[in-house]
Amino acid sequence: MSEREEFRVPGLSEPISHYTDAVRFGNVAFISGMAPFDEKGVLVGEDDVAAQARQVFVNLEKALRALGARFSDVLKVTVYLTDIEDRVRINPVRKEYFGDARPASTLIGVKELAVPGMKVEVEAVVGLPRA
Repeated sequence: MSEREEFRVPGLSEPISHYTDAVRFGNVAFISGMAPFDEKGVLVGEDDVAAQARQVFVNLEKALRALGARFSDVLKVTVYLTDIEDRVRINPVRKEYFGDARPASTLIGVKELAVPGMKVEVEAVVGLPRA
């Protein structure tokens, strides 16, 4: 019996490639890059990186709930931005969701993301609470 379990999360848009929203292995889960799309796959926020970040964290919260976890269970995030200067715009949104929890973090500036118009994407590693 494998400890590996794949999750497709209700309320998230369909993946654009061959992947799933999250994979649990034992008491650790890996959440795929959350994009700023609503349930129908529509890009939210247009040129507003803070609005896009808010949608990203809404989607991350859906994935965390599906795993039985919360933002305080996030061990590490990797944040991808098409403009590294947008860090100051997304940090207040990030703090709204993480509160006092401070996961390990890596910020990467990229030329572009998977879908035109995306300005931010966030992936996470989660330590799952014991039942």
